[in-house]
Amino acid sequence: MHDDPRTTDPEPLAVPEVARLGAEVLDRVGTVVVGMRGPLRIAFATLLAGGHVLFEDVPGLGKTLAARSIAAAVGLDFRRLQCTPDLLPSDITGSFVYVPGSADFEFRPGPVFTGLFLADEINRTSPKTQSALLEAMAEGQVSVEGRSFPLPTPFHVVATANPIESEGTYALPEAQLDRFMVRLSVGYPDEEGESRVLLARVARRHEVAQVEPVIDAATLAAMQAGVEAVDVDPDIAAYCVRLAAATRAHRSVEVGASPRGSQGLLLVARALAVLDGRDFVLPDDVKAVAVPVLAHRLTLTVQAWTGGVGAEQVVREVVATVAGPPAVGVGRRAHADGRD
Repeated sequence: MHDDPRTTDPEPLAVPEVARLGAEVLDRVGTVVVGMRGPLRIAFATLLAGGHVLFEDVPGLGKTLAARSIAAAVGLDFRRLQCTPDLLPSDITGSFVYVPGSADFEFRPGPVFTGLFLADEINRTSPKTQSALLEAMAEGQVSVEGRSFPLPTPFHVVATANPIESEGTYALPEAQLDRFMVRLSVGYPDEEGESRVLLARVARRHEVAQVEPVIDAATLAAMQAGVEAVDVDPDIAAYCVRLAAATRAHRSVEVGASPRGSQGLLLVARALAVLDGRDFVLPDDVKAVAVPVLAHRLTLTVQAWTGGVGAEQVVREVVATVAGPPAVGVGRRAHADGRD
C-alpha cells in the first residue's frame, strides 16, 4: 500500500506573520523575476488559497522562471514537464512497472508527485493527457489501474500556455480551465524593467537564476491554515455571488461563471487581504482578482467572439456595473482602535 504523504493539520499562523512572510517571499522572488510584482502577488495569493495557476502569455516573458522561483522561495519540491503532442497520461501520473526480482508489478510515481508541478506549454499536449491532471488538481490524488495514490501536501499545479499559436496545440477543455483558480497574463516589461533583466543576467555571470528558500513546505501549510482561519463578511460573499451571476446574464456570454468561480473570487480575495495584513476582505480585494478568476471561465457567444469582444472586457463591465457591498471591516477597525 502506498504511504499517504499527507500530514496532520498544521497550526495556523497569525495574520501579521502570514503577511510578513508573504512579503519576504515576494521580495525574494522579485530579485530574479523583474517587473511581475502584480501577477506574482496574485499567483502567490492563489497558492495560499489552495489553488492552481495558469500563466497564459507569449514565450520569453519569464513564466517558467516565475513558477520555479516561487517554488524555491517557499521550499516546495519542484518538477517541470515539457508538454508535447506525444505525451501520455502515464508520463504525468506514473505507472505500474514489472519487477523481475519480486515477480510483481510496482508503482513508479510520475513527476506529478511533488509540491509544485509545472506543466510547461500545457496546450501542446492532447486533451486526454491534459485530463490526467484533473483528478490531481481537484482531489490531490491520482488513480492508476483502479488504485488511488495521494499526492504530497501542499500540492499545486502551475501551467503555462501560449495563446498565439494554433499549430500543434490543443485548446484546454472548459473542465480543465475551471480547475485553475486564476489565469494570469504577464505582459511585456517596460524599458526600465527589461534593462534590469539584461543587467541582472550580466551580473550573475551564468544563465540560471537561483532563489534561496524563505520558508519551507510546513510553514507554507501553516500560512495556508492562517488564511483559512480568517472569516469573511456575508456581504462580501454576496458580492462575489452577484458578480458571478452577472456574467451569466451578460449579453456577450453563452455560459457564465459557475459557483466555483464565485468561490475562487472569495478565496483569492481573502488571501490578498491577509497578505496586506488584514483579517477582513474589502470589495477592492474582490475587484482586484475578478479578471484573473472569472475571465477564463466564460464562454462567449459567436457574435461576441467575431465582434472582437474579450472575456476580460466582459468581466470589467460586470465589475463596473454590479453594486458593491456596504462598508466592510469598519466595525473591526473601530474596535481595534478602541472606538465604539
